[in-house]
Amino acid sequence: MTRPAPAATVPEVIDIPEELAAAQEKFNKEAGRAFIAALPDLTADFLHRWDLRVTGPSMHGVSALVLPVDRADGTPAVLKLQLRDHESEGEPVALRLWNGDGAVRLLDHDEPTGTMLLERLDATRMLAHRPDVHEGVLVIARLLAHLHTTPAPPGMRHLRDIAAALLERTPRALPRIPDPAARRIVADCAAAVREVADEPGDRLLHWDLHDENVLASDRAPWLAIDPKPLAGDPGFDLWPALANNFDPDDIGWRFDAMTDVLGLDRARARAWTYGRLLQNCLWEIEDGRPLDEADLETARRLRSLTA
Repeated sequence: MTRPAPAATVPEVIDIPEELAAAQEKFNKEAGRAFIAALPDLTADFLHRWDLRVTGPSMHGVSALVLPVDRADGTPAVLKLQLRDHESEGEPVALRLWNGDGAVRLLDHDEPTGTMLLERLDATRMLAHRPDVHEGVLVIARLLAHLHTTPAPPGMRHLRDIAAALLERTPRALPRIPDPAARRIVADCAAAVREVADEPGDRLLHWDLHDENVLASDRAPWLAIDPKPLAGDPGFDLWPALANNFDPDDIGWRFDAMTDVLGLDRARARAWTYGRLLQNCLWEIEDGRPLDEADLETARRLRSLTA
C-alpha cells in the first residue's frame, strides 16, 4: 500500500514525497503536476474542514498521499488525497457499499476532489510481510470471496466496456510485437476474452488486491484497502495474487487455490485472467515498453492447466 519515503518539505503543511511527484509526472503528465502543486493547499483545507490533526509522517503509493491524523474526538484515521480519475472515482462508492465488511471503512468523502477520510489500519502489519506466500494467497482469495458477494451499483465502470476496448485495441497492437511467440500469446489472450465477453459479470470487483493492499486491524485479522473498483466477473480479480512474489512454478497452485475458494468455473476464470494479462500487455505495447516476461510466463502456465 503506502510507505514512508524521502520527501521534499512544504513548510508548515506536509511533506510531499519525491517518489509520488515523480510517479505523477510519469503517469499523469500535466494533470499530475497540477495535482502535486495543489497538494499543500488541498491538504491544509481538509485538515481544517474535517478538524484533523496530523500525527505522523506522510506516506504514499503510486497515486495518493496518505497522512495519519486524529479526528477532533481523538479517533485515529488517515487522510487520503489522490488525483481523481476513472479508477479512483469508484473507490468511495465501493467502500460505502462494503461498509467496513472485509475492507477499510470510509469515514468521510469529498466528491469533487476524491479526498477521503478512512479508518486507520495497522500499516506495520501488511500481508506482504508474512513469509508464507500460500497463506497470503488464501487470505486474498477469502477476502475476494467476501467482497464479491456485493453486486456492483449502477454507474460503476464495467468490465463489459473494458473488454470491448481491449479487443478493439488488440489488432493495432499485435504487429508491434516483434517476437512471434509473444505475439501468439497476446492473440490467444484476446481470443479467450472474446469467448466470454458477452457475459462480463456483475459483481463489485476490487481489481488491485495484492499483498500490499491487505492490512491488519484490531477489528479484523485482514482488511482490503485501495480498491480500483469495477463491475464484472470475479475471474478478473485473480491476477494480482498470481503476480505477488512471482514464482512461475507456483502459478498452478495459486490459480487452483483461488478458484476453489471463490467457487469459480475454472475455464471462465482462466479466460478473464487472460483478460488481465491482455490489459497489461496492451499498456506496455502502447507505451513503447517490452512485454513483461512474468505476464507471458503466467499465460503459458495457465494454458498448460487442465480445465
